Amino acid sequence: MEIGIYTFGERTADPETGLLISPEERLKNILEEIELADQVGLDVFGIGEHHRPDYTVSAPAVVLAAASSRTHRIRLTSAVNVLSSDDPVRVFQQFSTLDLLTNGRAEIMVGRGSFIESFPLFGYDLKDYDELFEEKLELLLKLRDSEMVTWKGKYRPSLENIGIYPRPVQNPLPIWIAVGGTAQSAIRAGTLGLPMALAIIGGLPERFKVFAEYHRRAAQKAGHQTPRLSINSHGFLADSSKEAANLAFPAFKTMMDRIGRERGWPPMTEEDFQFSLSLQGANFVGSPEQVIEKILYQYEIFGHDRFLLQLTVGTLPHKKVLRAIELLGTKVAPIVKREIARNARS
Repeated sequence: MEIGIYTFGERTADPETGLLISPEERLKNILEEIELADQVGLDVFGIGEHHRPDYTVSAPAVVLAAASSRTHRIRLTSAVNVLSSDDPVRVFQQFSTLDLLTNGRAEIMVGRGSFIESFPLFGYDLKDYDELFEEKLELLLKLRDSEMVTWKGKYRPSLENIGIYPRPVQNPLPIWIAVGGTAQSAIRAGTLGLPMALAIIGGLPERFKVFAEYHRRAAQKAGHQTPRLSINSHGFLADSSKEAANLAFPAFKTMMDRIGRERGWPPMTEEDFQFSLSLQGANFVGSPEQVIEKILYQYEIFGHDRFLLQLTVGTLPHKKVLRAIELLGTKVAPIVKREIARNARS
């Protein structure tokens, strides 16, 4: 199993100072987080896209490119690109360039977007939400598979035997579909033979097993080999479970309550948060031993190939985030990989 981290460059008040962290400070911290993740042996770092004041990353490829010169082995991916409101040609070119800069470590993760601010920003109508994604994903895959492209769609100007450059090191350049929990999205990814990143940030993870099954069955039906599956979740690590929970709860509550006010969710209570930390809950907050147990527990449910953890759900003290990355890379990942390998042999 690959183990890694993703972030959106969250920007809430610093819990130590009470001050709103500046965008330049948050981006500086992200680069340090990626560099350390590479040093401690984590496999993947993802950067997501938002266009609002409480996040600092609107251009994932730019941040990942800045990290490329400070890393050596870690894979660098978007998490996600909101493809529906973007241009597939530019997305492909950006990540092909990143792939060249990293000698084959780039990936693209695309989704329809659970946040919708990019649609009016770039002149798209939300009534076309599904059609936009389907059409642009079709074009992105065509760009990946062919140097010379002829294509015609409804929402983007046509291409007539046009070369798309530069070409990446990897052939094919990995493209993942991010899914928030809809059967249609899981089936689409499987039918196309694409790996799927399943976001589980609340509720009972076992209820999401059906989406992994939809994904695998659709791939089999379409004649593809079983595509890869990533579980993407919220969490935080510290040397003790108490420290991890005490650090994470205020930041998690600030960010989730803010989103909840927009979407009609009730405020996060401490009881809700504490349940999410249980073995059956969705959040991976705790000591290394607790996180190991929970990853292996979910592996029994999903049999997934990758696990990505969003450590910074709201601003957390930077030194504590670096410690969490260190624990994930040096304490958690080696044991999880060893146990999964041992079970595979038995």
